[in-house]
Amino acid sequence: MGIGAVVYHRRQRHRVVVPLPGKKHPDDLLPAPPDDGGAGDPVISQPSRWRVAAWLWSLLALLLGLSLALAAHDQQKQRLRAERTLVRNELANKACISLQSQLHAAESLLRAAQSLFLSSEEVEAGEYAGFYANMRPREQFPSLLALAYAQRELRPDGEHYVTRWVEPATGNDSLVGLDVGTQPRNLAGLLASRDSDQATLSAPFHPVQLAGSGMAGEGVTLRLPIYSTGAPPRTVEERRARMRGSIAASFRLDGLIGNSLPDSLTRNLRLQISDVTGAQALLLFDSGNGPVWLGDGYRYERKLAYGGRVWNVRMWPLPHYTGAGVRGGGQATLWAGVLSSILLALLVYSVVSTRQRALELGWRMSRRYRESEERFRALNDLLPALVLLAEAGDGRITYANQAARARLGEQVVGRRLPELFEDPHLRARLGGADPGDGAWTETFLHGDAGLRFWADVAISRIALNEGTMLLMVASDISEQRRLTERLSHQASHDALTELYNRREFELRLQAALDKIDAAAPPAVLLYLDLDQFKLINDTSGHLAGDQLLTQLAAVMRRQLGVGDVLARLGGDEFGVLVANVADRAAAEQAAEHMRRCIDGYVFSWEKRSYLVSASIGGVLVDRPGVLVKDLLAQADTACYMAKELGRNRVHFYSERDDETVRRHGEMEWANRLRWAVDEGRLVLAYQEILPLSPADEPGPSVELLLRFRDEAGELVVPGVFLPAAERYGLMPAVDRWVIETALVHFDRLHPAGAGLRMVAINLSGASVEDEALAGRIIGWLRHYRVDPSRVCFEITETVAVRNLSQVVRFMEQLRAVGCKVALDDFGAGMSSFTYLKNLPLDILKIDGSFVRDMLTDPVSHLMVRAVTDIGHRLGLEIVAEWVADAETVQALATLGVNGVQGFSLHRPELAVFQRD
Repeated sequence: MGIGAVVYHRRQRHRVVVPLPGKKHPDDLLPAPPDDGGAGDPVISQPSRWRVAAWLWSLLALLLGLSLALAAHDQQKQRLRAERTLVRNELANKACISLQSQLHAAESLLRAAQSLFLSSEEVEAGEYAGFYANMRPREQFPSLLALAYAQRELRPDGEHYVTRWVEPATGNDSLVGLDVGTQPRNLAGLLASRDSDQATLSAPFHPVQLAGSGMAGEGVTLRLPIYSTGAPPRTVEERRARMRGSIAASFRLDGLIGNSLPDSLTRNLRLQISDVTGAQALLLFDSGNGPVWLGDGYRYERKLAYGGRVWNVRMWPLPHYTGAGVRGGGQATLWAGVLSSILLALLVYSVVSTRQRALELGWRMSRRYRESEERFRALNDLLPALVLLAEAGDGRITYANQAARARLGEQVVGRRLPELFEDPHLRARLGGADPGDGAWTETFLHGDAGLRFWADVAISRIALNEGTMLLMVASDISEQRRLTERLSHQASHDALTELYNRREFELRLQAALDKIDAAAPPAVLLYLDLDQFKLINDTSGHLAGDQLLTQLAAVMRRQLGVGDVLARLGGDEFGVLVANVADRAAAEQAAEHMRRCIDGYVFSWEKRSYLVSASIGGVLVDRPGVLVKDLLAQADTACYMAKELGRNRVHFYSERDDETVRRHGEMEWANRLRWAVDEGRLVLAYQEILPLSPADEPGPSVELLLRFRDEAGELVVPGVFLPAAERYGLMPAVDRWVIETALVHFDRLHPAGAGLRMVAINLSGASVEDEALAGRIIGWLRHYRVDPSRVCFEITETVAVRNLSQVVRFMEQLRAVGCKVALDDFGAGMSSFTYLKNLPLDILKIDGSFVRDMLTDPVSHLMVRAVTDIGHRLGLEIVAEWVADAETVQALATLGVNGVQGFSLHRPELAVFQRD
């Protein structure tokens, strides 16, 4: 191989042979070919004696020639074997380097996907699909099956990772919603990457998409964890706690390995790769290109460690590649030696020609050696890494490969190594006794003509024959840094206005709160909302609105002082954080100054002009311990009050504002509920009540739940709109709609249809106090021919004790026709046991606050047991609410509870007749 230094590049793991300057080539050591000259005249001697002597000399020459021929034959075989071994090792090392480069390239793809998730709290399907389309990974990885994101979900039975986004969608439908836990080897790789925060390779397994398509073959996944935002987690416990999900690239093993192999390898060597990470080796790949040839005992074996897995790479030569060379080269040399020996014995003067042939043979051997040296020199020059060799004393560069000369200039050889660095500390360290000894660092490098670029650099001292040298290996990472900086900017800035976005603004606001804890001067948070911005969008279009936002961003930016922060929070809303205000008066003055800079701004667009103004809500940031979301909510409320008070003004938050906004929201809901029935906004859902003891009648039992469908089609839970209905007297109308709708569609509420055993309907206090409602319910039961025994009306304990005599009359009228009556949320009131014996009931539902804590709170457990015992003595059926897990179900069954319900047992579903 020649005299050289072996260099391992950290990122690409290339093994490089660096020819060292100053060494003589072996050709320089060979003597010059001799001058043939002329053959002398033959010596005439006594025939008999000299004939005997000639015969003896001929015999000795023949024996000597044969000995030299055998020795040359053996040497030729050894040289051919060494050369074959060198070529085989070169092919094998090239294959290993190519395979590792393929894995590192796949890791780079995952790092880019990881950056996407770290830059956003919630990545949408469109963003994920756009990222995949931009990266076009299958052009580089034809064996790529899918690029998938699995989201972490905490369930009662433990931690799950469910596949949420998959690209490409075609052929990977079976992955969406797949729990990674169903694939133990895949899950093991996920957990290893979570705990190590490193790229992790899984053990081979059969991918789901291949199983679904009936295709054979094994696959592997390469994974990286996705943590919640913040500083990188340092411990395993912190990584597990902050785990959001996992990004994975899955490959077909035969394609991943096969595509990275050069054609020359598979034509000449047979390759087998096995996973030897565990106790049992798993065969990953076999080129299967014929039987191996073991004539010279050659075998290549190497361990590749990557992503927590260890692959054993083994190679053997193929007979069509090795056998012919051995037989042809060796036999030719042997016969040539025999022939030379015979000629030497017969012709004395053939010594000169024999010497010439020996020199020519040595020259051919030297030429092959030179060609081998040049191949390694060319390989080193073609490396993408920058390789330089310098003297340790004065730092003078004595060698630079092609990549180094291209980036640093053709005249880099001869310069001093410290001159390449911009960092003065690195320059000083290179001049000292310890340059770093292999430690990697990122820094600027200087080339010719003022060229400077970011590089990942490692410098080590190496000992050579002539002394100590400095070996430097570097990689150009300028493009990577530019991409990282661009992604970081996009993650923290608004694309339209180039201001900070909401996420970055919240971080700056949190930093301001932290400074308040350190006794820093207070700040003021301003929430700006443009007045009549919708008018501009509607009359001149969204392009005009975007232009206005861009111009106002520039106007407001000019008003900022040192340390102030301006951000676009969304739509036409802006946030301003003014630092270091002295008091409330200074804060109001800063807010008024910002309002005046916008007030009267004239925006012109296509022969139209608009006067722009803004309403500003302010909050003084002077109290430590306040949450960021609370401050933003208070500022939003203050901005809303500014608009309510006439727009184009500043209003600072006070606690009275919350009540005003809440009342206003209830009024809006009351207005929407008045038209909800006509517009079809009210929706019925059901939740099953699961029995713990055998029921008298077959079929499921359900409780009806009310939902409101908003303009976007989303379902709103009752806690949002029912307080408004109760405050403004709309509950009787809502209850009547629920009762009549349920009775009209009784057999189409649940998939069981007519097999539905019982339906529970909740009634408000205002409805129970309506003396005509009971008669109306009885009339509906008869009109729609619904068996009253299948209907149960639920009344809360607080409603029951509010007007006991009226509630008793209402219950008795319904029970008289066969309906059941349940007391809901029992235990929430102060006098439950006092009123219980006076109420005509059939079912008693224990309040969920006791059920939820019964396994950890002895008092709650005692209360549940007492209510169950008393209810059974009164002949009531007992149902427990808010049941969250199987352990609670078992404890309730032991106490004798008849039924249970809860979101973990059955999530509410839309009634059958109202499903889309």
